Amino acid sequence: MIVTFFTILFTWAIAFPIGIYSATRQYSWGDYGLTFVGLLGLATPNFLLALVLLYLAKEWFGTSIGGLYDAEFIGQPMSWAKFVSVLEHLWIPVIVIGTSGTAGMIRRVRANLLDELRKPYVTTARAKGVPEFRALMKYPFRMSLNFFIADIGGILPQVISGAELVAIVLSLQTTGPLLVSALQSQDMYLAGSFLMLLAFLTVIGVLIS
Repeated sequence: MIVTFFTILFTWAIAFPIGIYSATRQYSWGDYGLTFVGLLGLATPNFLLALVLLYLAKEWFGTSIGGLYDAEFIGQPMSWAKFVSVLEHLWIPVIVIGTSGTAGMIRRVRANLLDELRKPYVTTARAKGVPEFRALMKYPFRMSLNFFIADIGGILPQVISGAELVAIVLSLQTTGPLLVSALQSQDMYLAGSFLMLLAFLTVIGVLIS
């Protein structure tokens, strides 16, 4: 749950500024460069990126950061040292899982904001001398976030399930590997209960959004 929570925050913190920049500087070199990086992140399999980052962390820093914390903290209560260990291990799964989601959200923010910037009320605001930043943030940006509100429906099941393949590669103690293990062992009761929980959370998220 903590991995997915920080992944969502990471995705929002990266996607919104880049999407706004790409929309306000359409067809610039920065727009092309960020679009290329975003599409590259979208095309890269998460489990492959996880393996690459694990290798680089081992070669460059000489540490193994699989799992959510060091082996010495397994079964131990939460402490400051364990919390620091969690933070040291957290950045790789957050980057890996958030890469594809960030790329997709950048494209949607850019596309929706471009649609709003072409509307007459934006031209009217600029003609009246409204500062560019205020003319951008007051209405166009807020109106372009309709998709973001709709996406809230998918956040609740993501918080519970996470990315199964990435969790297995990085040895994360999440419910994703539990679902995969249940499917492999043909434990239909556990797998069915888990899928029913995800479906219930999806319905609740859609109603909230």
